[in-house]
Amino acid sequence: MGADTVSDELIKSIRTIPDYPKEGILFRDITTLLGDARAFRRAVDALVQPWAGSKIDQVAGIEARGFILGGAVAHQLSAGFVPIRKKGKLPHETVRIAYSLEYGLDEMEMHKDAIKPGDKVILVDDLIATGGTAEGASKLLRQMGAEVVAACFIIDLPDLGGRKKLEALDVPVRTLVEFPGH
Repeated sequence: MGADTVSDELIKSIRTIPDYPKEGILFRDITTLLGDARAFRRAVDALVQPWAGSKIDQVAGIEARGFILGGAVAHQLSAGFVPIRKKGKLPHETVRIAYSLEYGLDEMEMHKDAIKPGDKVILVDDLIATGGTAEGASKLLRQMGAEVVAACFIIDLPDLGGRKKLEALDVPVRTLVEFPGH
């Protein structure tokens, strides 16, 4: 099955919710993709494909959908999994970074001992939009000495510029489908 067929299948499995969380937004909901065993498997396989057989030490997933996808990707790559969470959610000693959102700043953190210097890490989340969260997570991982091999997302909203932010940091970006015109 070709890449276009897989992309079409994935697009069909993603629900669009108009005016959520606010008017004028088309929310791309992957819970329908996750609930479809075939689409979920195809998405994980497609995210993993470029690194199959490579030595990846850790997969870092951004809260919350990145946990689901990142855990599945880590399993496929025989890598560990590192959760990146909002401030105050992790129980052990953490490192933290501030990152920008459309409406201000927030902070994310990970356990201080989750990454060893030189670890090869893939960052995973469901969607790249403005890129603030993924940019912050990439910087946090690098601050801990990780080599960020790539950032992977099911969905790219290219008009919001997130991919370009990551590429400007020399983080290769892999996405499976695009929804332009956001």
